[in-house]
Amino acid sequence: MPFARLEPNSFAFYAAQSAFSGPGDLGRLYGGLPRDPGRLARAARDLTVHRLEGEIFCHAVTPERLHNDAETRYLDDILRLVIERDDAPLTQRREIGDRFVGVCRDFALLHCSFLRHAGTPARLRSGFADYFGSDGFHCDHMVTEYWDDARGWLLADPQLADPVVADRWAVDFDPMDVPRDRFLVAGKAWRAIRAGDADASTFGLHLPEEGPMFGEWFVAHDMRIDLAALNKVETLLWDTWGVGSGGSGGNRGMTDTVCEQYDRASLVLGDDVPFDAVRKLFAEEQELRTPRTVLSLAPFIGPREVTLR
Repeated sequence: MPFARLEPNSFAFYAAQSAFSGPGDLGRLYGGLPRDPGRLARAARDLTVHRLEGEIFCHAVTPERLHNDAETRYLDDILRLVIERDDAPLTQRREIGDRFVGVCRDFALLHCSFLRHAGTPARLRSGFADYFGSDGFHCDHMVTEYWDDARGWLLADPQLADPVVADRWAVDFDPMDVPRDRFLVAGKAWRAIRAGDADASTFGLHLPEEGPMFGEWFVAHDMRIDLAALNKVETLLWDTWGVGSGGSGGNRGMTDTVCEQYDRASLVLGDDVPFDAVRKLFAEEQELRTPRTVLSLAPFIGPREVTLR
């Protein structure tokens, strides 16, 4: 029996490109792309390498690309870098040294752009994966969520679309159908922590040079990124703004009043996202909404203010 159809407003919204996912004048390159979501994930994977995957692929990423590629916010600019290095069709697998050097967000943005071009509603989701290691840590991560007429919204991790990478992390599930207990969207992680069912110190990110960052403030940050992405503002993972983004130490400004605001937001930012509610939350909650100028806490090049398109 087919799944209930996606409401028309939501379908139209998520099937259309955003300012971030649109290929611009390079849309001509999309002509040979397949329509199957799994094949599109592999196409995105074969154009990109994660900045920390050098060891997996026995490749030394140059410092320039390591530091700068992943600062590219917009899909058309990513495509320009891809075709500068190899102008073959986008369906052709690039050598590791010719790929865009990004992070999880970039795999997901490419995949999302390809899906939207094919007419499939798709969006980015920010949250935490438990499959990058076995120490019980939930790693900051971004994936694609796409609409399947038979099953509804499914999570896909295009970073795992290469079997070499999936084997490296001993992945035991279909990357095009990531179990929702293996990837927790940010609002779901927040609710688990607040209910005492999860430890906030197990949600965050390990940076090679800076060490671990974790806690409620980090999950709140991911909720802002997720809210923006659900409204098709697909920022970089280290762009920050709004309530709970300031302060220092372990709490980073997470007062009781701030936590209560995220409690309310988390009811919208779960696995089942009510379309009208998530649009209203973004429109009306100024302290959560992405401003025109954000503070980018770039891991390698340092903090700077960036005005978005």
